[in-house]
Formats: sequence, C-alpha cells, structure tokens
Amino acid sequence: MPFTPLHMGPGLIVKACMQNSFSLMVFGWTQILIDIQPLVVMLTGKGELHGFSHTYIGASLIALVAALSGKYLGELGLKIIREPQFLPINWPVAFVSAFIGTYSHVFIDSIMHHDIMPLAPFSNVSWLYSVISVNALHVVCLVSAIIGAIGFYLIRRLSRNA
Repeated sequence: MPFTPLHMGPGLIVKACMQNSFSLMVFGWTQILIDIQPLVVMLTGKGELHGFSHTYIGASLIALVAALSGKYLGELGLKIIREPQFLPINWPVAFVSAFIGTYSHVFIDSIMHHDIMPLAPFSNVSWLYSVISVNALHVVCLVSAIIGAIGFYLIRRLSRNA
C-alpha cells in the first residue's frame, strides 16, 4: 500500500540519533514522493508497480526533488504546527534527510516486494526479498518507531538539562 507510515519508524531512530542534523519532515515527504509511481499504477492498472522509483537510481532522483521541495514544505509545516525550534531546515539537512528517506524506503520495500530490483539496470536480482518475513519487518518498523520516539525525547530532555 502506498504511503505506509511504517517507513517512519526507522526515520524516528535516525532523528533520535542525529537530532537537528536530520529533518523528519523532509524524510516523511520522501516517503510520499517515492510511492507516487505505485499509486498511479494501482489507479490506472498500467506500468510496473515498483518500477524505476524503487531503484537506487530512481530514489536518488526523487531525493533531489524531495530535498529541493521538502525544505520549504517542511518549514511551512513546522510553522503551521508551531515547532519553531526545528527551523530553519538548512540545505545539508534537507539533502541528507531526503537521501536517507528514499534509500531506506527502497531497502525496506525490497524485503517485502518481489518485484523490486534496487540495483536495476545493473542487476535484475531481487536480493533482499523475503530475507525476513513481512510480519517481522512490520514489527521491526513499529519497534523502531517506539525506540526512536523515546530516544528522541530522552536525548532532547538530557541535552536541555546539561
């Protein structure tokens, strides 16, 4: 299913570790952008479900678009939800967050979808498919969300008290 929130779990771990050097807003934006192709295929019934967008080359191009647009959209979102302590999102943070977002998305989806060839056009091998079960992958994503959220909160709290 496109736009799954499970991809945000690993993003929360990265946010906890990198704090202000990572934008969860830009990361989340990449999760939406990379799944536009599968959504269009689902709606039209035409094309490859996980085609070019779910290769590392496609993910790199999407990361560039996500960083360039996500910086401004993320800043707007942070203003709307009144979280000025995360402003501004600087360009290096936007690009790092976008690339981590798209690459982690391809990696996670490669485990659960047989049609993803992450190294295409250089290799048509789906080398990560079923390395763990889909249920186990979902648990990993959910647990990482919990650990990441708790870790983020604790690190922020401890750094304020230091």
